Amino acid sequence: MSLQSIDFKDTGYFSSLMNDYLDELESLKPFYNRFPKLENFKDQIEEKESSFKTDHRTVLVDALKRQYKDVDASEKTLQNIEALAKAKTFTITTGHQLNLFTGPLYFLYKIVSAISLSEALKAEHAGYNFVPIYWMASEDHDFDEINFFNFKGKKIQWNREASGAVGELSTDGLEAVFNILSQEFGSSQNAETLKQLFKKAYLEHDDLAKATMYLANQLFKEYGLVIVDANDSELKRLFIPYVENELVEQTSFNVVQNTSEALRSLSSSYKIQVNPREINLFYLTENLRERIIFEDNQFKVNNTRIVWSESELLKEVNTYPERFSPNVIMRPLYQEVILPNLCYIGGGGELAYWLQLKAFFDKVEVPFPMLLLRNSVLIQTQQQQQKLQKLNISLKDIFLKRDGFINKKVREISNIDIDFSSQREHLEEQFKAMYELAEQTDKSFIGAVASQEKKQIKGLNHLEKRLLKAQKKKLADEVSRMTELQNQLFPNGSLQERYNNFSELYLEYGNALIPKLMSSLNPLSGDFSIITL
Repeated sequence: MSLQSIDFKDTGYFSSLMNDYLDELESLKPFYNRFPKLENFKDQIEEKESSFKTDHRTVLVDALKRQYKDVDASEKTLQNIEALAKAKTFTITTGHQLNLFTGPLYFLYKIVSAISLSEALKAEHAGYNFVPIYWMASEDHDFDEINFFNFKGKKIQWNREASGAVGELSTDGLEAVFNILSQEFGSSQNAETLKQLFKKAYLEHDDLAKATMYLANQLFKEYGLVIVDANDSELKRLFIPYVENELVEQTSFNVVQNTSEALRSLSSSYKIQVNPREINLFYLTENLRERIIFEDNQFKVNNTRIVWSESELLKEVNTYPERFSPNVIMRPLYQEVILPNLCYIGGGGELAYWLQLKAFFDKVEVPFPMLLLRNSVLIQTQQQQQKLQKLNISLKDIFLKRDGFINKKVREISNIDIDFSSQREHLEEQFKAMYELAEQTDKSFIGAVASQEKKQIKGLNHLEKRLLKAQKKKLADEVSRMTELQNQLFPNGSLQERYNNFSELYLEYGNALIPKLMSSLNPLSGDFSIITL
């Protein structure tokens, strides 16, 4: 096994906002609390320690004990749950949707990052405990985002009608999926382990939240991972003051809008991930998760006949807090209210919307967590690494988009020079003289000179493309080998971690897969990892 790395910006797969955040660009510092460096956690610990309430710890531990009542938890996980009652215990949190059979590979990388950072902090701060948390997005309602996973280029999908919170979905119908994947996985020992894992998770649990909890626990329980299902009435009771504020004052709307505008003003390349609504809460009951809106001087549930006056709605909040579900704007706040959390670990898109929330957290006086970009990984076999070396393909080369990759490599291996940059420069120099001549004689000829320059540059570019195309054809075998290798490492033209499911790697490496990731990845390394197994 070997480990290499490449800067995130050199991959071409991360936004300018994320690259600037990783570079700690001065203009972005107002949008987060502390940058995730080991030496910065001391202040984060002190801030959270002084603000997090003891009764919140009691409610959290009681809720987790209920949720783990029928779970085969490890002793380390149970100890971590008990430790959360103590003032010196803090969490490192990551979250993910309830994707079928974990969905894309980065599900693993998120949790590995949380566990590894917790261990690193324990080594640095011996007087404290740090618990890795996986926050299940059990209240999401976009079933089409989670009802499939990719396996060796095939989409294995759960087809059914769905409404309401996905965590409450019955697992009925997943036997058909099990039959399909049983054929696809084969009959090796690792395949049999995978099939049993799926079967026990999805065919022996009643709903998707319980199935996902079983699956994540089986994969990571030896590391003490604690899984939180926040769709819990007692946990939501802790959030009542913030729900009331959101309904009556609508604080988040204006604050997050202003932050978004401030971010957008820094750079036209910064993409705003989420746009706040006037009320950023859903009403949640069986088979229903719909937006709460204020219209005609009444509070309503969108697309229903449910209406309240303000006093009626506040009574509903205090009587049934579990019926109020935070959207993407309010969910991070809910997390930080119920957890003694120091750091949130997420992907680039997630951290981009967290950067929109700092001023909102300040307004409601909740400490803003540190934001850590999760480990990103490309896993290759030794055979694939040898092929890359033989074809003289560098790390930066393999991350290029398809056309750029092929064009660059064809130019490199070609025995003729197909780069017309010098000819273009020579042509531009010649036209400079013509522009000067036109200026000195008749300025009306400047347009004609410009037109001729454009025509000749275009002709030169066209000739370059034709020669490159001809050379690609001549070097078809080499191009085919290179593109096949890139297709293996970047399936469907995407990062491996965003497309492949862990099952493909598990078939090859079995129970050694997660330990290999744990030993290889440093959550604070700040770069993209390439692991050769």
